[in-house]
Amino acid sequence: MAKISINIGTGEVQKDSNVIIGIDLGTTNSLVAYIKDGEATAVRDKDGAHALVPSILHFEPSGGILVGNDAKEKLATEPERTIYSVKRLLGKNYGDVSDKQQYFSYKIIDDDQEALVKVKIDDKFYSPIQLSAEILKALKHRIEVELEAKVSKAVITVPAYFNDAQRQATRDAGKIAGLEVLRIINEPTAAALAYGIGRDPETEETIAVYDLGGGTFDISILQIQNGIFEVLATNGDTFLGGDDFDQAIIKYWVEKNPAITANQSDNFQSRLRISAEEAKKHLSSNDDFKTSLDQIDLTIDKNTFETIAADLVNRTIDSCKKALTDSGLDKTAISRVVTVGGSTRIPFVKKSVGDFFGKKVYDELNPDEVVALGASIQADILAGNQKDILLLDITPLSLGIETVGGLMDAIIPRNSKVPTRVAREYTTSVDGQKNLKVSVFQGERDLVKDNRKLGEFILKDIPPMPAGIPKIEISFLLDADGILVVRAKELRSNTVQEIEIRSQYGLSEEEMAKMLIDSLQNAEADMKIRGLLEARNEANNIILSSDKFLKQHDAILSDEEKTQTTKLLEDLKKAAREEDKDAINLAMEQLNEYTAPIAHRAMDITIAEAMKGEKL
Repeated sequence: MAKISINIGTGEVQKDSNVIIGIDLGTTNSLVAYIKDGEATAVRDKDGAHALVPSILHFEPSGGILVGNDAKEKLATEPERTIYSVKRLLGKNYGDVSDKQQYFSYKIIDDDQEALVKVKIDDKFYSPIQLSAEILKALKHRIEVELEAKVSKAVITVPAYFNDAQRQATRDAGKIAGLEVLRIINEPTAAALAYGIGRDPETEETIAVYDLGGGTFDISILQIQNGIFEVLATNGDTFLGGDDFDQAIIKYWVEKNPAITANQSDNFQSRLRISAEEAKKHLSSNDDFKTSLDQIDLTIDKNTFETIAADLVNRTIDSCKKALTDSGLDKTAISRVVTVGGSTRIPFVKKSVGDFFGKKVYDELNPDEVVALGASIQADILAGNQKDILLLDITPLSLGIETVGGLMDAIIPRNSKVPTRVAREYTTSVDGQKNLKVSVFQGERDLVKDNRKLGEFILKDIPPMPAGIPKIEISFLLDADGILVVRAKELRSNTVQEIEIRSQYGLSEEEMAKMLIDSLQNAEADMKIRGLLEARNEANNIILSSDKFLKQHDAILSDEEKTQTTKLLEDLKKAAREEDKDAINLAMEQLNEYTAPIAHRAMDITIAEAMKGEKL
């Protein structure tokens, strides 16, 4: 019996599709693909012209959110409300991006070097997960229009160098967008699949995937054996891409035309960037480019472009050398070189890569679409439509532990390959804490109360230390028979405790399905609760450290500083008792902004006191 969905907002009846989609969630552009009549197909806009959706969001003052080309048009006029390159922020903390603030036109909050990054628009705070979810919603809507049916399952690609936090963030974004993310796969693996590489289990080869997009570059060395893709090494630069080639052209024009420097209006600068991009594309098939901007003649020829682009291309070749060194292979061991990303259309790039590896590059497929096409092939394999390809066993539901506030921290995500071992570090939240209870849960919800408890144990005799100092490694080892061993180890004292959990955890397929459906239906509400609890936990940590700071440095603080700090601290305590995540974040930001210079002064005084009598 076919399922029928009704859109409550419009009253329209929608079919449920059993199609599993493939998504390339890119730094500059994103796209969605599926298998249509046996062929991997990228979904285009309603006019059938463009498959690419710019990974850009614009927040309108009215509260609406624009995604894609509509948002891109706002980059020049309202840059502070227009978000781009969200992928660079996924799974990152403030310390990771503190030296890149000048790259972004919008405000990244830097009140805590260890906490996950937040983006501020007006008085609201957004995580990169929420922002990425909006892009995924737009892609989901695009394919639902194409199919005239609902879709709920997807394969999403990520760079091979993405760590666990970044991969989990991508999964969470998919969940908020209403998608069950069946698999996160590496972009180079997807590109290889799109070319049919590795789909013959009898074939063994080693390939290089050179991926130069609009904003990022990476090179991956893959070994393919018995249908299994193993990334031997990866290297790259998350701030090198086609945009830098545009900037090189702009720099050249500025040096040749002083009049350009005099015109600093946003509108002119935006048109200048567009002209540089046009020049780059034009020179891929022509020897000269000419245009005029406000009576300023702009010209550049192919040889000049290749000269000014040489440093950028050489940086990518240096990464290729490092990846080969890390893989332990010589470039003669590489059987094929696959190019991915729109910037590999530049003939100079293609030639340089081919010359370095000593072989013609594979570029028959559209480099913008190849990753999404590969993701759709992986999706089709998961749908069971390609019986000749063997998939490794996977764990059916996420496995994790309870953290402060009753939150579920997934250590082994759903659909991870088994056997697998994953470890993550934690610490204590109370001064002098000697024991730590480790509770293990299974499920997809953000709160442990909505998941299934598998067991618990206590890590005893932790040496008493201030909160945050102990380093406790929690490791999950899941073997091929489905036996889970959870181990906790305090790394400073080598105190160890572990528990073994057997069987497939006693869940029926119906119970698993219900847990998955519940996680999707409650994703947005769960994320709001998680956001509130995480903000509250962060606020409580700041409150404790601020109270300590006031007591320890009472002698160096003026009466005004004590009064204002105490007031801001009380505001934060009040906000932490309420239910508004953004109010808590705003109170934390205000407290940190005020106390940061005071903390720097206190540190200088402490260092000066410590250095008294010392000779350098």
